[in-house]
Amino acid sequence: MLDTLFPFKRNFFSRNGHKLHYVNEGQGEPVVMVHGNPSWSFYYRNLVTELSQNHQCIVPDHIGCGLSDKPDDAGYDYTLKNRIDDLEALLEHLELRENITLVVHDWGGMIGMGYAARYPERIKRLVILNTGAFHLPESKPFPWPLWICRNTMLGTFLVRGFNAFSSIASYVGVKRRPMSPEVRQAYVSPFNSWANRISTLRFVQDIPLRKGDRNYELVSEIAASLPKFSQVPTLICFGLKDFVFDKHFLAVWCKKMPHATVHEFADCGHYILEDASEEVVPLISEFMKAPICSDAINDEQTVNPDAMSSEGHS
Repeated sequence: MLDTLFPFKRNFFSRNGHKLHYVNEGQGEPVVMVHGNPSWSFYYRNLVTELSQNHQCIVPDHIGCGLSDKPDDAGYDYTLKNRIDDLEALLEHLELRENITLVVHDWGGMIGMGYAARYPERIKRLVILNTGAFHLPESKPFPWPLWICRNTMLGTFLVRGFNAFSSIASYVGVKRRPMSPEVRQAYVSPFNSWANRISTLRFVQDIPLRKGDRNYELVSEIAASLPKFSQVPTLICFGLKDFVFDKHFLAVWCKKMPHATVHEFADCGHYILEDASEEVVPLISEFMKAPICSDAINDEQTVNPDAMSSEGHS
């Protein structure tokens, strides 16, 4: 069933002794799609099918996720910097260094924009899907389910013993329509044992909330880099029923990226490419076809960060 839902060749890159799986479909300018937690490259399958007709679509599985190796803590340090380093190493291996369209979701926003902060000149377009690349907004309380996973032994037991994070996300991450049993199984299947759920837990434990937390300064640096992309065409699609990356995160994006075209989906959740694939995939496809005129970006595509106009919204 997985081969039917995910009909792409399996490619592997050796990274510090581990196999990193990635999708590499199509030819043309590169589109790099970066997933988050607790998903994997499967999340982007419909977008790859659409865009690979005219672009080279690269979709890695982070170490510990999807079809990539899942080493223990002794074999891999599950931290944001290493995730960014892995992405950079893969793109260097593939010799992709220019005209990159970067598509990011969930923790993929921090990882992808961490890479972009290192090489802003390589980024041609940005597609932002229910994610962040900055600290938790002041107006947003840290969700209590994440707090339990991040800070308690109960969270460790639930995530690694029962696959609670991935399983629950497959239900609550969609709001417009439930996932089919086959799709839900595809999401959770890579995380099929205590050992193979290590990255699901480590991702949550790696969230920096205050100064002194590992990666706090790195997230600050990534957030500070966002003005470098003020001339980069940007498309933002957000499901507003996401219990983490919600209107509070969207408001920050609109403030930091006022030139972006923004589409809100009031009845959709975290997995926007599941809830609204038939709308979001064509929006991204059309965005990719639009000519880029840097002189006109700020004049014609500006969105007021304090009071977004209705133009460009769903």
